[in-house]
Amino acid sequence: MRSLKIILLSSAFNGLTQRAWLDLRQSGHEPSVVLFTDEASVCRQIEESSAELVICPFLRDRVPQQLWSNPERPVVIIHPGIVGDRGASALDWAITQQVSRWGVTALQAVEEMDAGPIWSTYEFNMPADVRKSELYNGPVSDAAIHCIRDVVEKFASDFVPTPLDYTQPNVIGRLKPNMKQADRTFSWHDCARFIKRSIDAADGQPGVLASLAGGQYYLYDAHLDSRSGTPGEILAVQDDAVLVATGDRSLWVGSLKRKAQPGEETFKLPARHVLAGQLNEVPVLDGSIANQPFNEATYQPIRYRESGHVGELTFEFYNGAMSTEQCQRLVEALRWAKARDTRVLLIKGGRGSFSNGVHLNVIQAAKVPGLEAWANIQAIDDVCQELLTARQLVVSGLTGGAGAGGVMLALAADIVFARAGVVLNPHYKTMGLYGSEYWTYSLPRAVGSEVAHKLTEECLPISAFQAWQLGMIQDIGPRCPREFSQWLLQQANSALTDEKYAALRARKASMDLQQIEHCREVELAQMQLDMVHNRQQFAEKCHNFVFKRKTCQTPQRLIAPWALEREATLIA
Repeated sequence: MRSLKIILLSSAFNGLTQRAWLDLRQSGHEPSVVLFTDEASVCRQIEESSAELVICPFLRDRVPQQLWSNPERPVVIIHPGIVGDRGASALDWAITQQVSRWGVTALQAVEEMDAGPIWSTYEFNMPADVRKSELYNGPVSDAAIHCIRDVVEKFASDFVPTPLDYTQPNVIGRLKPNMKQADRTFSWHDCARFIKRSIDAADGQPGVLASLAGGQYYLYDAHLDSRSGTPGEILAVQDDAVLVATGDRSLWVGSLKRKAQPGEETFKLPARHVLAGQLNEVPVLDGSIANQPFNEATYQPIRYRESGHVGELTFEFYNGAMSTEQCQRLVEALRWAKARDTRVLLIKGGRGSFSNGVHLNVIQAAKVPGLEAWANIQAIDDVCQELLTARQLVVSGLTGGAGAGGVMLALAADIVFARAGVVLNPHYKTMGLYGSEYWTYSLPRAVGSEVAHKLTEECLPISAFQAWQLGMIQDIGPRCPREFSQWLLQQANSALTDEKYAALRARKASMDLQQIEHCREVELAQMQLDMVHNRQQFAEKCHNFVFKRKTCQTPQRLIAPWALEREATLIA
């Protein structure tokens, strides 16, 4: 197939858009990104380009008529629903109504939202008890990539899309209204599973508005528990979560957002932070791995188990953000795990992102954000230090996407594996940061100084396959999370004897700890300038990220040379 000039029109360069951009490039095409800022700018950028096809992997805005009415250059929407499904709350309804099968549909943009002719569709079995972000970044993302590949192939063969026809028996999707808080509401007297499903369906945005501790909060990050009490009562605190009694059992709630007053803006924070001062009489439970045996059915943000000579430590922090306190808990867990009689230490993420580095929301909420950022970066450096100095052979498993310090945390291990399809962003610059987490040691060690410089300066995502090609990771495992966990444990068990890792084992034996600590000192000196003294506008960038400020323009690094050339020609 010939190389196509494709524009990805998106509301943000989110995980799916990044994955689509990477996949198209790997297939030999030339994707360029246009972020939806305002209608006039978007139309100008696309109309003035020589794009042959426009694909919208993640678009909250309506496609302007000027674009969808051009028959020579179709605009294809990737909708997270089965054929016939329409509306902006597709995944919210699918989780709420417990559908058994769901899918993604690629349809041509027309005047009526999601009503255009069908280019492609792909269905999958709906996972049980899944939260929206997990569904979106997993089966939905996989199905979307399948549809995008199919659309590109069909476009090259003069395919004519099929009109949406609700009289056909196989078209079972329907137009659904945007889900409102009234559709999500629950009572604490309801059963825990029902409440959890309501929260899962609103995960990410907008959360479920509920009364708790005398206030109104949006709830996120729910986990079932077997304890019981008076419905609505906070029974316990563990780490960052609060345990709330329901009609039959109880539910851990990990994150909250206070309902804003008129003219006010609020944002998501760990539940214990939001309710600080109201939990003085609430029992605090010990969640340390030394005192809490591994149990997948209970709330354990950090959990540990052993298999033969492998100690497996899993950390699961909401959205991959790691606050100062979370890092400190992880350091304690690592020190305990390192003291065990094991020969391999396997660290891996949970259901969501592996890690995205420091917790920008907690930083923004602090009285002095710069000082909290400074404490946070030192705490995550301590996590990396524990990995770099472990007696055991350290293996890391990238169970989900990773960004900035999260990538470097994984690279602090001796051997790195990744789940197929994950996307990595090994850079800091877009947040106005030099970077730490021993990146000036770990990244050049993996890929060489020249490639390390390129990755951190270009600020572009890379796929798991690219990371493997570059030497950042040693192998890629199955896409299915459960299969990947089993595969990862097998790899960890064979890491001590497998000849292909002999060089990495030898590298560990000859590590220069003095050089490693020098790297940390140099990095932190730079980070102090960025975080405390705001050298590169980190404070403003953190604020814009937390409050979800819309970008003013598409970053130049995401615009393909052919799109820039066309624009330059027109200006000339």
